[in-house]
Amino acid sequence: MKCSVRIITPVAVALLMAFALPATAVAAKQGAEEMTLFGGSRGKVPFPHAQHQARLNDCNICHSVFPQEVDAMRKMKQNGTLKPKKVMNLQCIKCHKTDRRAGKPHGPVTCSTCHVR
Repeated sequence: MKCSVRIITPVAVALLMAFALPATAVAAKQGAEEMTLFGGSRGKVPFPHAQHQARLNDCNICHSVFPQEVDAMRKMKQNGTLKPKKVMNLQCIKCHKTDRRAGKPHGPVTCSTCHVR
């Protein structure tokens, strides 16, 4: 009996991993492919959400700061939990500049390349 348990256990683990990992990966890739973010007085910011999901592969990089809800940045700004330029300097621009310095493909690093009036 112990012999069959040892054989079944690795098989069961392999099957669980084969089916659970793709489901986790699919579940993490949610939300609109493209979004328009609240950009304050400089104007809205078109945001390629799916491109960031594919590149970062970790939703918590952004969503540990911003809730996964419509208009989260505008709401945070209104209730005082989002300080001016926090998104730019601590999230977006910081990451883009780090990639640029490393010689990797990177996103925009200036105001006018993100904000649309």
